Amino acid sequence: MFLYFLPLLLYFSSCLAYQVAVEDTDYSRQTCTGMWASESTYINVTFNPSVSQGQLAMLIYEWSDVQYLGKVTSMTDDELPQKTYVCTSNAMAGGFCTQAEMGKFILDLPAGKDINSTSFWTARVELPANQTARGGATSGASSSSLWDNPDGNPTPPPSNNSSPWRRADNINPSPDGLYSYSKPIQYLVRKAGYYCVAMVPVTLERNDEHATYQGLVFFQNTFDGKLPAADYPKVNFYFVMFLVYAAFGGAWGWLCYKHVHELLPIQYYLSGLVGLVIIEMVANWAYYRYLNAHGKSAASTVFLIVVAILDAGRNSMSFFMLLVVSLGLSVVRESLDRLMLRCQILAGAHFVFGILYAVGIVELELESTSALVLLMFVIPLAFTLSGFLLWILYSLNATIAQLRARKQRYKLSMFETLYRILLFTVVVIAIFFVVSTLSFSGRLAEDYSANSWRVRWWLLDGWLALLYLVAFTAISYLWRPSANNRRLAMSDELAQDEEDAEDYDLESMGHRGRIPDEDDDDAATLVGSRRGHDTVADDNVVFEIGDEDGASDDEEEAKKRRRRLSGEQPHSAEDERRGLMNDGERRDD
Repeated sequence: MFLYFLPLLLYFSSCLAYQVAVEDTDYSRQTCTGMWASESTYINVTFNPSVSQGQLAMLIYEWSDVQYLGKVTSMTDDELPQKTYVCTSNAMAGGFCTQAEMGKFILDLPAGKDINSTSFWTARVELPANQTARGGATSGASSSSLWDNPDGNPTPPPSNNSSPWRRADNINPSPDGLYSYSKPIQYLVRKAGYYCVAMVPVTLERNDEHATYQGLVFFQNTFDGKLPAADYPKVNFYFVMFLVYAAFGGAWGWLCYKHVHELLPIQYYLSGLVGLVIIEMVANWAYYRYLNAHGKSAASTVFLIVVAILDAGRNSMSFFMLLVVSLGLSVVRESLDRLMLRCQILAGAHFVFGILYAVGIVELELESTSALVLLMFVIPLAFTLSGFLLWILYSLNATIAQLRARKQRYKLSMFETLYRILLFTVVVIAIFFVVSTLSFSGRLAEDYSANSWRVRWWLLDGWLALLYLVAFTAISYLWRPSANNRRLAMSDELAQDEEDAEDYDLESMGHRGRIPDEDDDDAATLVGSRRGHDTVADDNVVFEIGDEDGASDDEEEAKKRRRRLSGEQPHSAEDERRGLMNDGERRDD
């Protein structure tokens, strides 16, 4: 059987197009897809000549004209109209069509509108095996001569100007009578839209056999390839995303190389995530390029699984990194101890559910899949995602409160900016969730695909990828490598005036007395000098561990300072405050 299709495959190998196989056993008698239009776009319908026999009612049209297809023949109890779409003997007896329309689709055009002002191409097609059985038939429409019409001569038009064959604006004229198939049927597409090809076997005589056929419908778009028009924008989109991430990765790599001795553990993790995102964008782009060139196959399924694993890994690692950042790793605390294991377990669950979701989005047909099956792919991922978000927000609020109490203004500004970024992300996700819900709620409607094929890729993939890009680059900028990384992580900010210095000292002593087991970064507060120092709102804020110049010249002062930091002095709080302020004055000198 494959040998019969080989000439057709060779014929179209030089011009790849999205193709759909059709058979007489198909449940749906209609094949539809969106199309981008140009001067070279078209639809071709071919049949296997060795197995295709009988007659078909065939129709090609753009979805905006579907309202004119068929005639209402009855009303059900719930007042839904029941239409008859093909002209048969019963339909003709009921007055819904004429003898000239026998074996064709019924069109219900309003007064003043003819078929040439619509997108319809309709014909009663005789398949090749019938022609061979009859001793051969001429190619093209058998109605090329009125006297050869087997169904009788049609009624002549009232005037020459009313004949549709005389209109020059119709690029797809419908043939009259019986159309004998001998070569691919071509339908020119000059306007972007949602186009359908419908085929219904017809039996008009008692001794006629039921029609059987096998064929291919080719949708040649403005691009060469086997992707449907609804998915092709992903090819260029992921290529652009790869270029953007590659540029970002180059800038990040330069900062890491420049400050390699100052890198924090969290920045090593971020570097790995940057590399993973770049690889994922390349994999997505290559996957859709492969689909466009070769179509769906076993190899493309394996490719899809690889892409799904990368996508799920990127999402899980991103939320994991965001969680440990919110917990203050490398900035507020040096390690998370047992909390790290909980974070890893949640990230692993999110990774597994993310793979299932990514595969389901591509493989499942939204129009025909039940809501229960869709929820099985969505709900587990929604639970882990919600767990991440709640934990991140709770941890971030706790870290901000701790830094505010300790008057760590610079670190506080970082985490407050992170909070604003996350708040913006949540608001955008909420808005698009509402939009997507409203869009997909009508997925079972007859015109859902026709109305959404242009933007479906954006609703499923595009906006999430752009939102991730914005949030990821903003957060990475906050935690970018710099010359002050170590001081940022291992020390506290100096006080800027006498009042702050007094508050620092009294609060830090009380803090040490209440929580003696906290990390070093949470237990020691270094007190600085008076007013006159630079503000702490920029990258040049000094986080002092010790006076590097004075340590070698004045060891006694260093010993006193260490005793104060450890809280071992037996003096009162007032004596300690006076000593710290005097120490600040000497440092100014």
